[in-house]
Amino acid sequence: MRILVVEDDLPLAEALSTLLASSGYAVDLVHDGASAEALVAVEAFDLVILDLNLPQMDGLAVLGAMRARGNAAAVMILTARGASEERVRGLDLGADDYMAKPFDVREFEARVRSLLRRQAGLRSAQISLGALTLDLTSRQFALADQVLDLPPRERALLELLVTRAGKVVTKEAIVQSLTSLDDMLSDNAIEQYVSRLRRRIAPQGLSLRTVRGIGYLLEKTP
Repeated sequence: MRILVVEDDLPLAEALSTLLASSGYAVDLVHDGASAEALVAVEAFDLVILDLNLPQMDGLAVLGAMRARGNAAAVMILTARGASEERVRGLDLGADDYMAKPFDVREFEARVRSLLRRQAGLRSAQISLGALTLDLTSRQFALADQVLDLPPRERALLELLVTRAGKVVTKEAIVQSLTSLDDMLSDNAIEQYVSRLRRRIAPQGLSLRTVRGIGYLLEKTP
């Protein structure tokens, strides 16, 4: 999952970026509204965490421009402004959630998870595919009732494949979801991650197939 943090308070911005990255999300970070508006116009994000009081372009203007272009990314407004009219205006413009500073980090993380589940069209906090289970709250996998310990990048890839089980996930979608602007993910690296995941899950009745020239398909073995 890919998240954009738009926050002009540099220590807070760095803290949020570090927190989200430590949870395995691909995170990009900008500090003004104009940069945010330009970035969301050309890059796809699952969630935008958007401050309102930004230099160069107000956060509400960024949100309005996003929705006017048909950008359906989830948006969490994060601001020190406490007036109810600001919350109402943000929600009317298409924001999905609203948190006022200061905030509880655990609540922030829970709201992020909830928004990302909703964005992926998932109502339950748990997904099962054969012997494989993903707890979306802890973002941990279990395989045949045993915790599946995975490196962060492999875990993020398997999470993407599980949430789209039965559908082909393109290599472009993998790169888009798993990397920020500062990251690189080659086709060879993707193939290595897929190969390692395939060895882990194949004995449990799951198939991770390569759809030549397109991407990968995770499903239960017929």
